[in-house]
Amino acid sequence: MKKLIVKIALAASLTFSAFGTQAVLAKPANTTQSQPYKVFDHKIVNQINVDNIYNNIDYLAKVPRVAGTPAEYNAVQFIKNEFKSYGYDVKIQEFTFTGYTPPSNMALSVEGFTETLSPSAFTYTPSGDVTGNIVLAGLGKKEELNNTDLTGKIALIKRGEIPFGEKVLNAAAAGAVGVIIYNNTDGAVNGTLGEASDQYVPAVALTKAEGEALAAHVQNNTVSASLKVEGAVTEERTSHNVIATKKPTNKNKVNNNVIVIGSHHDSVELAPGANDDASGTAMTLELARVLKNVPTDTEIRFITFGAEELGLLGSEHYVDNLPEAELNRIIANFNLDMVGSKDAGDLVMNTVDGKPNLVTELAQASSKRLNGVPTPYAEGGRSDHVPFGEAGIPAALFIHEPTEPWYHTPEDTIDKISKEKLQDVAEIVGTAVYDSARFDNMGPKEKKVKKEKNKALYHKKPVK
Repeated sequence: MKKLIVKIALAASLTFSAFGTQAVLAKPANTTQSQPYKVFDHKIVNQINVDNIYNNIDYLAKVPRVAGTPAEYNAVQFIKNEFKSYGYDVKIQEFTFTGYTPPSNMALSVEGFTETLSPSAFTYTPSGDVTGNIVLAGLGKKEELNNTDLTGKIALIKRGEIPFGEKVLNAAAAGAVGVIIYNNTDGAVNGTLGEASDQYVPAVALTKAEGEALAAHVQNNTVSASLKVEGAVTEERTSHNVIATKKPTNKNKVNNNVIVIGSHHDSVELAPGANDDASGTAMTLELARVLKNVPTDTEIRFITFGAEELGLLGSEHYVDNLPEAELNRIIANFNLDMVGSKDAGDLVMNTVDGKPNLVTELAQASSKRLNGVPTPYAEGGRSDHVPFGEAGIPAALFIHEPTEPWYHTPEDTIDKISKEKLQDVAEIVGTAVYDSARFDNMGPKEKKVKKEKNKALYHKKPVK
């Protein structure tokens, strides 16, 4: 990308596939004139050891780190000990959330139906063993069920128009003891009921072909079925944020500002998460090591968040529990998520509104000094910069786009990691943070505008 962009005027805009948005090569509008590379950048660049980052990724990505599991807690302890080895006092912030274990077994048998059925589970479906007649229940909307007797029955519902969870709740309210939802397009359903509820009944999914064949079978007949879901558990679980703080070097020459460098340490089920997001976690650790002993007038907090994959729970808990005075001190959040895959695209920054802020300005100035071109920015959510951005704090996600084909799969392993990309992002972020935090850069804090929470920016959205 760098060789191509050098020939383009720096004020131009480029289009990138950043969640379907434009990435903009905007020149920082209000950034203080930066010194040339090697005047202060070398204090950071020369200290970055990419092997440290790579080796910590390798350690973290041995097993999946699902939130609330022993594997995630082991990662928390490793991160804490690494921070301590650099000389930091470390705080562990505990929080609880509703966790879910998917079913270990599902079975669906239908009277007189000879075709094979292979039901799949919805996240948050409860366990249960129910028997009842199957009743066609349309799309499962309330108005469709007003005149349908589902008492003691199993509702057969087509996907579409309203979320899966709403369909199940509507059927349960009408008396159904179980729900079958079949797809409205080819392929399997990989769905969630959205959140836990005591009002759910056992619910499974079928393909379009399976559902249509079953619907035809029960169209003019009274047909009994047995539905079994075993091993599904919804329960309160515990995750943690790990926080290491670097205080200003000279107590007599300080400002009141705080910069947060963060990442998430959890991964999804079955995925070792080398890139998502052991890469960001390991980079956060290395930047903490590098910045520990450089002179700064600004407080820097290094945070790894838990339960990001379940809806940004750790970062949301951290931001929501900060006093207003503490929120007002934070001038920037640099969020590192998926920063090392050799199979992903180019580096971009995502902000919640697609507009530049202090983070993008600092990073663009940094990348221009280091690489000759500013890193582009775009609109995007789905990571831990969102709670900061919605609180009015300048925040940006650093990520390579388009994402790698191994995203959220068991193939997200250490052999897919690029040391060159790790080095590049670490240099850009490290020098950008130091540019703001060093003693000879006493620029004003950017004005914050608190935004209303937008759940569309989070991972978990109702699937229709």
